[in-house]
Amino acid sequence: MTISVRLNEEDTKLIKAYADIHNISLSDLIRNAVLEKIEEEYDLKCYEEAIKEYKKNPVTYSHEEVAKMLELE
Repeated sequence: MTISVRLNEEDTKLIKAYADIHNISLSDLIRNAVLEKIEEEYDLKCYEEAIKEYKKNPVTYSHEEVAKMLELE
């Protein structure tokens, strides 16, 4: 699939320079940036849901307790 993005000259120069510095193609740079943004938002949503659940039931376990529960020790 091909996607077009309209950029002003200043943004174009900056993005091209960044890609050149990191020795990656513009396509790879943009794809990675978009996927990273999506991942960050997904991680934040998961974190917010986990905090919400934790506030309902603030029980924690140590690594040792979890290892015993999972019979890893």
